[in-house]
Amino acid sequence: MPRPRLCRRIRFDPEVVYFKPRGVPMSCLKIVELTLEEVEALRLKNIQNLSQVECAEKMHTSQSTFQRILTSAYQKISTALIEGRAIKILKN
Repeated sequence: MPRPRLCRRIRFDPEVVYFKPRGVPMSCLKIVELTLEEVEALRLKNIQNLSQVECAEKMHTSQSTFQRILTSAYQKISTALIEGRAIKILKN
């Protein structure tokens, strides 16, 4: 039985939840889904320019878990950009 998932602190609620390549109908696109915790990790690290230690503390998680969340977000965004996919932010 897997360990129960801890609640992460998320202080960002995006108004826009879809991004897509210009000129391509949504019906023709595959979608990459980002979780709110992945978006929060990107915001803390890249917009607020915090260290990994500070980011992990703000999200109430360990540094290694924060790094896994951030790596997952980078991989999904890279896939969307390289393969021309839409990005959907999942709101719980």
